[in-house]
Amino acid sequence: MLNPMTDALITDLTESIGADPLRPLTEEYLREPRGRWQGQAACLVAPRDAETVARTVRFAARHRIGIVPWSGGTGLVGGQIQPDGPLPILLSLERMNAIRAVYPEENVMIAEAGAILADVQDAAQEADRLFPLSLASEGSCRIGGNLATNAGGVNVLRYGNARELCLGLEAVMPDGTIWHGARRLRKDNTGYDLRHLLIGAEGTLGIITAASLRLFPRPARQGAALIVVQSPAAALSLLSIAHSCAPGAVSAFELISGVGLRFLRDTGLPPRQPFADIPAWMVLIDVGLGADQDPTDILSSIFEAGMDAGLASDGVIASSLSQRAEFWAIRETIPEANRRTGAILSNDISLPLGAVAGFIEEAPGHVAAHGDFRINCFGHLGDGNLHYNIFAPEGERVADHKHKEDGLRRVIDDLVAAHGGSFSAEHGIGRLKVGALDRYGDPAKLAAMRAIKTALDPLGIMNPGAVL
Repeated sequence: MLNPMTDALITDLTESIGADPLRPLTEEYLREPRGRWQGQAACLVAPRDAETVARTVRFAARHRIGIVPWSGGTGLVGGQIQPDGPLPILLSLERMNAIRAVYPEENVMIAEAGAILADVQDAAQEADRLFPLSLASEGSCRIGGNLATNAGGVNVLRYGNARELCLGLEAVMPDGTIWHGARRLRKDNTGYDLRHLLIGAEGTLGIITAASLRLFPRPARQGAALIVVQSPAAALSLLSIAHSCAPGAVSAFELISGVGLRFLRDTGLPPRQPFADIPAWMVLIDVGLGADQDPTDILSSIFEAGMDAGLASDGVIASSLSQRAEFWAIRETIPEANRRTGAILSNDISLPLGAVAGFIEEAPGHVAAHGDFRINCFGHLGDGNLHYNIFAPEGERVADHKHKEDGLRRVIDDLVAAHGGSFSAEHGIGRLKVGALDRYGDPAKLAAMRAIKTALDPLGIMNPGAVL
C-alpha cells in the first residue's frame, strides 16, 4: 500500500535534495493531451542530474510514495498522468536536457533523457549524421519518454523503433541505485540486457536519465512520391515492388485514405490537395539514396511498375525537397484534422503485413453494427502500424456517440487479436490499455512481467497503475 506525499514530507524531501529541484506544479503537468484524465500530484521535482533523481527515488522508497515520471507530456495513453490514488511525486526530466557527447566517427550520441527529440535530431545533423526517430510531436516530446514507450514514428520501416536506436542507458532503479549503462558498445553479452527491459517499460521498472543513441550517415539524396492505389492490398503489393526497385532505401511507406484528405479539406488545414479528385487510397513513399542515385528515377520506376501491375492509377513525384516537405505535410497534418473533426475512438494497432488488407476490408462491417460511423484509416503501412480512428456521422455530435466508445474499442481489439495483431503498436499501455493487456496478453508473458515488476520494484512505487 502506497502512502501519500504530504506537506511535511515535502519539507523533508527539500532537506534531502535541496530547494532547486522543487518546481511549481502547474496545470500543464497534470493535463492529458486528449482531455481523458486530470492528473494529480503533491509536488513536482525536476532534477538537473542523475544523482538527484536517485536521491528522490531513495526518499520515495523509504516512505513508500509513488513516483510518476513526466517527460514531454505528449503521451496518449495516460502513462504520465495519475488521476487518483495516494498523491505521488511527479518527476520531470526536462531540466536534464544536455547532449553530453557526439561521436560522428562511431555514429553515436550520448543524450540526457530530457533532451527534446528535435534537438537530438539537430545535434546529429550538426555532426553530418542522422538520428532517424521522427514523430509528429518531435518538437516537444523528449528522448527519455520516447525510449520509455519504445516510440515508432515514420521511419521504422528502415531504421526500426526507438529500441533499435539505443545502444545503452543510464537509469535510476527502484531502490535508488544508478545503472551506468549508457555506453557506446555495439556488442556486450555480459548477462541480461537491462536496456531492453527498461525500454518500453513506461517508467514502471526504473527512470531513464540518459541514453547512448545510434546515428546514421545522412542520405545524400532524398525523394518522395504520392501514388494513388486501388486498395490497401494493392498498396502492399506496391510496397514489395518498392523494396525491389530500391533495396534498403525505402525510409517510409505511408497509407493515406480519402477520408483523411476530406478531413483536411473540411477543416481548412493548409496542405494542398495533390489530386483534382480525392482518391479512396494513396501512399506516400519516401526514399533516401546515395549520391550516385537519382530519387526521381527510382520513384518513377516504382510508379511505372505499379501501373503495369494494375496497382496504381495516378501519381506525383516531388520535384524538389520543398515539394517533398509539402507531401509530408499532408500526412503529418492528418492527426490535427482528426482532432478538429473529433474522434469517438482512436486506435493505434499493428498487424502482420499479410493481414492488413483483410483487416481493413473486414473491420467496417463490425463497426457498422454499432452505427453509421466514418472511419479514417491511415498509418505506417511499411511496418503494419495503422491508426484506425472512428468518427460520428457527418453533421452529428461526437458527444452523442461517446457512450459507444468502449464497445467499439472491444470490437476493434477483438478483430486485431483474431488477425494476430497488437492493440498497441507504438503508444504503449499507460493507464488506458491496462485492461486490454490483461485481456489479450499471453498468460506466460504477463506472469513474467509481474514477476519482474515484483523483483525490481517490490514496493510498487514506480509509475503505479501504469502497464500492470
